[in-house]
Amino acid sequence: MFLPQRFPRVSTAALLLCGVLSVALGPMARADDDHEQAHRAVQAGEVMPLRSVLERLEREHPGHVLDVELDREHGRWIYEIKLLQPGGQRVKLKLDARSAELIQRKDRHPKR
Repeated sequence: MFLPQRFPRVSTAALLLCGVLSVALGPMARADDDHEQAHRAVQAGEVMPLRSVLERLEREHPGHVLDVELDREHGRWIYEIKLLQPGGQRVKLKLDARSAELIQRKDRHPKR
């Protein structure tokens, strides 16, 4: 009778631990999945490799890259790139990830 009383506690504790771990590791698992999804898109030719995009970007929109995101919007891949340009101007660019064609540009001028 001693063993059956402890078994439910162990099961409950194990389930609780599994739940905590899945919540804690969930963002990491999603990040890994996002990375794999992006890798597959590059391999399939749906997305231009980031290195190629950044080389082109450097010629057309000079500046220091602050942030890069690859997202899927309305069924198409989009690179969202934030730049710090000479003079302190921040720029947010949205590029078609397949062609690196500029979709949108938002300028933020430095505060004075």
